[in-house]
Amino acid sequence: MAGLGGNRRGERRAAVGRWRTTGSALLRVIVVWVVSTLTMMLLAGVLPDFKLTSDNGESITRVALTAAWGAGAFGLLSALVWPLVVRAFLLVPALVLGLLVFFLNGSLLLVALRLIPTGHGAAEPETAVIVAAVMSAVASATSTALAVRDDDAYRRRLSRLADRRRRGRGLDSSPQPPGVVFIQLDGVGERTLRHAVDTGLMPTVAAWLQGTHRLTPWRTDWSSQTGASQLGILHGSNFDVPAFRWYEKESGEVMVSNRPASAVELQRRAVERTGDGGLLAHDGASRGNLFSGGAEQVALVLTAAARRGRRNRSRAGYFAYFSDPANAVRTAVSFIAEVGRELAQSTRARVRKETPRIKRGGLYPFIRAFATVVERDVVVAAVMGDLLAGRTAVYADLVAYDEVAHHSGPRGRDTDQVFRRLDRSLALIAGAAGQAPRPYRIVLLSDHGQSPGETFESAFGLTLKDLVRAGCGLPVPRRARRTRSGAEARYAVRVALHRPVEEGETHPPQRASDPIVLASGNLGLVSFPDTEGRMTREQIDRRHPALLTTLANHPGIGFLLVRSEEHGAVLLGRAGSEVPLAQLADGEGPLKGFGRGAADAVRRTDTFPHTADIMVNSMYDPATGQVHAFEEQIGSHGGLGGEQSHPFLLSPVELTEPVPHGGELVGAEQVHHVLRRWLGEGQGPQIPVGAAAVTGMGAEGTTGMEAAEAATGMEDSPPTARTEGSFPVLGRAAQDKTC
Repeated sequence: MAGLGGNRRGERRAAVGRWRTTGSALLRVIVVWVVSTLTMMLLAGVLPDFKLTSDNGESITRVALTAAWGAGAFGLLSALVWPLVVRAFLLVPALVLGLLVFFLNGSLLLVALRLIPTGHGAAEPETAVIVAAVMSAVASATSTALAVRDDDAYRRRLSRLADRRRRGRGLDSSPQPPGVVFIQLDGVGERTLRHAVDTGLMPTVAAWLQGTHRLTPWRTDWSSQTGASQLGILHGSNFDVPAFRWYEKESGEVMVSNRPASAVELQRRAVERTGDGGLLAHDGASRGNLFSGGAEQVALVLTAAARRGRRNRSRAGYFAYFSDPANAVRTAVSFIAEVGRELAQSTRARVRKETPRIKRGGLYPFIRAFATVVERDVVVAAVMGDLLAGRTAVYADLVAYDEVAHHSGPRGRDTDQVFRRLDRSLALIAGAAGQAPRPYRIVLLSDHGQSPGETFESAFGLTLKDLVRAGCGLPVPRRARRTRSGAEARYAVRVALHRPVEEGETHPPQRASDPIVLASGNLGLVSFPDTEGRMTREQIDRRHPALLTTLANHPGIGFLLVRSEEHGAVLLGRAGSEVPLAQLADGEGPLKGFGRGAADAVRRTDTFPHTADIMVNSMYDPATGQVHAFEEQIGSHGGLGGEQSHPFLLSPVELTEPVPHGGELVGAEQVHHVLRRWLGEGQGPQIPVGAAAVTGMGAEGTTGMEAAEAATGMEDSPPTARTEGSFPVLGRAAQDKTC
């Protein structure tokens, strides 16, 4: 009987809890409705083109009733119609979709004003956009404030959502083994992370370092960029990826790591070489990456962007965030604020005549805002959905820092702001992990660092392509004469070739025998398309006697890698320095100052089938850490020299050490094996390669209402929406840049 009584008391408590939860939710709806009504009345009194009138007079009570009807109708339309509208616009490019947010929200308000039964409202279209944006932001802020005051309700909602997803995936309520979420901070070097922690920019990471995590530096391959590193990390092989972009003679095509077709081919080659599906092949999710890692659940993954069809469009992942109009408005407001921030920062740099400095106009402010706001929001939302769904492994890339550092430099006020917002994103993900149906281990890592320095063109008055053409005896554009350094370089070319510099054409026609010059940060590649295979040093000298001397003796170039018929691979440096690569050790010859492991990194690249005829690495100053990028970047990566080659791995202490005590972690492929081992410690072996892994194409997964509920302010939304506009965020703009 005592047991029966206890059961009844438990049932009564559960019933009371359900009623209390229902009452609390109803109270929040009423409060949000009242606040929205007052906001609409206030806007009607302030904005001349927005009017609210009643059929029974103009008393404040009648107008308030009209406003209440309008606010209620707008709220219902936002909850019911908005997700359908956003889904219909998934065929629109993601950046355009973000700009349509205001228009769509304003259109819903105009419809809501026509549905008022006790009166009517009128607004000009541009005014409706403003009113809708303000009302959505106020309603979201009110709902957020109420949720913050009810932590128990927030935890209950997350618990319910986690239970629902676990049942939907066929998981029972028994304890699950730990999952792992890998968060990649794109472009953040180990020293840069330590600096951000020491200066208080990343309190979440600082707390991890003080108790739960260990920090391990690792060293990239010669090609220190996202294409090579992430391919190696996710798929276990980055063989034959000599740079971010390179020319393949047999096909006559330029491979670029962040082009969808190239990314698909690189992933196919990696899977074929390893015979394995990838790091995420077992119940994994890939978010915001270049490659899928074999995951069935993908969102904003470049290899998925190459597919066709509604389900295959990578932009479908944006539905997870934009399905909630309040979040959409906050993100749009943050987008505009970020554009303004970039304009202000670039103007300040020009006024103060800061150096080094590059042009930051055109579309760049919008590209930066997309990278640092929109995509960050979407990826964080998707990761939270994955955690609450209990997925085994998640790998997500946050690229905001890398984008800003390329144009503003690796350190400074611009990047400090990015670090603060990234830390908020990490805190939010950690909070979701605490409410997930299984324990999670959070691993933080980077794919490369960034090295500062003035661009090659700014320092010497000509591009690498100009210098190569001059060394080949081809005309160079007149702009190479405009600086003292450029004049010095042109004089050296004249002495070597006894040829004049062409004064006219700035874009000379490309001939079949003209060299193809490509840049990947401070790594340059020179290929001659009219020859088969890799040209030897002797062949180059016979065709262009001054080319190698011109390049090797230039003050902006550190060393060249070429293939010799007599000595095999050789490195060329200044003053006639020539050392066979097989005999070269770190710190010797042309590699002096480039640091530990440089010789091995160059030797590995020399074995690649698509290594260029001439591989060019810029100079590196160990005293300042500076390099000269062959692209328009004052924070660069892609070659050897400085912090760009030294990323980090931050792992929970309950996982085994990445390398034995005193060992060194070298190369992205080794990082892959470490991460796979960590997955195996809690999950067992990964599944073999399958069709989806080979193509890199999985289901879009957790990109609809599931993730939206988890992270976008809908029924089961998180309690806080941080400042800086929306939910902590992410980004990768679709541009042809060195990742």
